[in-house]
Amino acid sequence: MTQATEAAISRFPVPALEDLPEDMRSRILAVQEKSGFVPNVFLALAHRPDEFRAFFAYHDALMEKDSGLSKAEREMIVVATSAANQCQYCVVAHGAILRIRARNPLIADQVAANYRKADISARQKAMLDFAMKVSATAHLVDESDFETLKQHGFTDDDIWDIAGVAAFFGMSNRIANVTSMRPNTEFYSLARG
Repeated sequence: MTQATEAAISRFPVPALEDLPEDMRSRILAVQEKSGFVPNVFLALAHRPDEFRAFFAYHDALMEKDSGLSKAEREMIVVATSAANQCQYCVVAHGAILRIRARNPLIADQVAANYRKADISARQKAMLDFAMKVSATAHLVDESDFETLKQHGFTDDDIWDIAGVAAFFGMSNRIANVTSMRPNTEFYSLARG
């Protein structure tokens, strides 16, 4: 057994699946059936049921809806901002999701290391520039940011979505870091080629 699988997935208590309320247990089992494993974020956040429900409701509202941003682009935002926030869990987990959604085994590592040098479009670089600004210095966002994004074809709704994903995952990064949430070993090898 590797050290990664022996270590606790959170510094806080992790409830047993059978002890969870039915709605949470059903959601986790559905994820397990689809992916073949239970991502540790579900188990770690299950420690606080009301927050678990609110977290995943907002997550789904941002990440699963129809949007002017592709699902891969939303994952790019998560990976870039999570790398800046030094969130190991989100870089590893969402890096795997990005590789799957972009159908590209290289993209997540490129975006996590330095999105400015990644093999992505100028539009996507502008999107990530804005997401990084929202993540680190949202108080400096001004009309020039909106103008730049609109020049790349983003609508006001798209801009809201970029900001929403960056802001939500800023919170998620902080919770993951405080809880010492560990990425599942399965994430490391997903969609690598």
